[in-house]
Amino acid sequence: MRGRDLPDAVRRATEDPHVGLAQAALVIARIEYPKLDPSQTLTELERMGGEARDRVQRSIRQGDEASVVASVTALNGYLFDELRFVGNREQYEDPRNSCLNQVIERRTGIPITLALVYLEVARRAGLPMEGVNFPGHFLVRCQQIQDGFIIDPFHGGALLSESDCRGLLERHVGSEMAFDRALLAPATKPQIVVRMLLNLKRLYVRMRSFPQARLVSDMLLAVTPSSFTELRDRGLLAYHMNDFSSALGDLESYLKMCRLVGDPEDDEARKEHEQLWEHVKTLRRRVASLN
Repeated sequence: MRGRDLPDAVRRATEDPHVGLAQAALVIARIEYPKLDPSQTLTELERMGGEARDRVQRSIRQGDEASVVASVTALNGYLFDELRFVGNREQYEDPRNSCLNQVIERRTGIPITLALVYLEVARRAGLPMEGVNFPGHFLVRCQQIQDGFIIDPFHGGALLSESDCRGLLERHVGSEMAFDRALLAPATKPQIVVRMLLNLKRLYVRMRSFPQARLVSDMLLAVTPSSFTELRDRGLLAYHMNDFSSALGDLESYLKMCRLVGDPEDDEARKEHEQLWEHVKTLRRRVASLN
């Protein structure tokens, strides 16, 4: 699969209810690993799921909450004690932390990719789990207990109370966002895919890896075609890569969409629009000079 085919591939994987989250994540991993064979990682996930299922079944006594807690404890023991999955605090911004194949091979990652491993292995082990798109730190929740309970795969599968989640929000976001139980709502597959892509885009921009960041923007627009900001960002990335024609098209489309919505009320947003118009004027001159 060539790089230009990845946006359509990730869109199909995200939209198709018969395609698992792991397959979508492995499409994303092909940004870093173009020749990746996803079957090897999926086979390893199946093996891990079977091993986890054996341990979970041995832990089950009755169909009660205590049994569910015992099952989660057994799953945690398998993933974090036996296999030694761990959050990568020392090299948090290593792109490999966002690639599912490398997370499984190296047994380390960031919150969202470790959560993805947790979700995929738990599903194969017969434990229904769902992702939680918590601000600043992706989490997992167990569906088998009323109201669920929250699990943090980045910290060894720690079981979190509501108070713990409040503290987590304070550490990662600060006091500008108030805690609300709605922040613990289940995440959809598109939301998880978009969050993975946004993480990668920020990382590539910091690294000044503009071709990779631009490909991520292509993928984001394939999954969320109505995203104004991604159109703007892709245009700015094209500008950094001296692809003036593409940059002009994206930035003009972005500003046109903004006009349809209405002029921004925020001073900072107005200033940004003025700067973008200056970019557009410069790009128009450059593109005209190339014709």
